[in-house]
Amino acid sequence: MARKAKAGSKGPGTALTHIDAKGEARMVDVSTKPATERTAIAEGRVLMSKATLALIESGQAKKGDVLATARIAGIMAAKRTSELIPLCHPLALTKVTIDIATDRKLPGCIIRASVKVTGPTGVEMEALTAVSVACLTIYDMVKAVDRGIRIEGIHLVEKIGGKSGHFRADQ
Repeated sequence: MARKAKAGSKGPGTALTHIDAKGEARMVDVSTKPATERTAIAEGRVLMSKATLALIESGQAKKGDVLATARIAGIMAAKRTSELIPLCHPLALTKVTIDIATDRKLPGCIIRASVKVTGPTGVEMEALTAVSVACLTIYDMVKAVDRGIRIEGIHLVEKIGGKSGHFRADQ
């Protein structure tokens, strides 16, 4: 059964695992945890003008294919999360997908990353990093035509596997 997120909830264990008894940062020892299949899904949005979205959809952006480049950037970012986020474990990811949908009602793009691993620790940070970098890449590729672009709503959508079980954010 999936746990639903509550505003401000800290989940089952409220102790900060990356801080030791002296208050100093440490990398958590996961060597005794079993390797299990774990998946995380994260999402974010890039809001822009209708004209900028039309430019992306037409494939005519000066820097090239915006969505293809953002997908590749997101995948690369997921693979390098431990180099970017202190205290994250390097993981042998088994799957990373980046789905980008354009939405004329926003107007903008909705980016969703799904990351999978069989290992002793979760992949939430990898999914969140993938979405963040994909969003930043979209911004970078069209910033010359639209300085008002906003990146919003980056969040964990779902986490499956591990000791804490299944989590799904409230919609």
